Amino acid sequence: MAIEVFNRYEHKYMLDKETYEAVIDIVEKHMEIDAHNENRKPYTIANIYYDTQDDLLIRTSLSKPEYKEKLRLRAYGVPQKDSKVFLEIKKKYKGLVNKRRTKISLSEAYDFVETGNMPESKGYMNEQVVKEIDYFIHLYDLRPKLYLAYDRIAYFERENADLRISFDTNIRSRRYDVRLENGDFGEELLCGEYYLMEIKTSYAKPLWLVDMLSTLNIKRQSFSKYGTEFKKNINKSLAV
Repeated sequence: MAIEVFNRYEHKYMLDKETYEAVIDIVEKHMEIDAHNENRKPYTIANIYYDTQDDLLIRTSLSKPEYKEKLRLRAYGVPQKDSKVFLEIKKKYKGLVNKRRTKISLSEAYDFVETGNMPESKGYMNEQVVKEIDYFIHLYDLRPKLYLAYDRIAYFERENADLRISFDTNIRSRRYDVRLENGDFGEELLCGEYYLMEIKTSYAKPLWLVDMLSTLNIKRQSFSKYGTEFKKNINKSLAV
């Protein structure tokens, strides 16, 4: 069963291709590649981000408050209307990320967010999370604002499955045709070949990982895919 509730710290680092390759050489000595990365190839994660008409959630997030939250719909690859996807709330308080998600069919998810009517309970759903999402939907007047996808390679530590490291590249997005089933296409978010590395753990980083970051002079930085796209879209609008 997929994990549906997460409490962890997520630290981000932007890597160029040369640094990425050096990091991978070290990571593979300590970690196992995710089963979704068949033949060591990246898998695609596609998301719809929901927000208010005036973009309240992302504007609040960019102001860097102690607490922030968002709702997104996530699929692996391009789903069909009856495919199972994940509807999830992601919250962050003083650096600690809490993610709560439920499995749901794509058509059920669309209907839930668009109408505010809770779906009929099914065995594959997390009923408590559905109730929390229902509260979130009625708290905000939400609509699908952004399609955002990327290709991911992920690793987990052999001795400590709590530690995960992911590398996302080829980030693309669109603000039209915001439906997961309509295909994987969009405008590139970043120019050049970059990899967003995310270190996710509930505990302290192991010594080998701390040494790697120090030796390769890799600095932690704040980076939000949705936030970066939002600012890019605003700048594009102002330039017209």
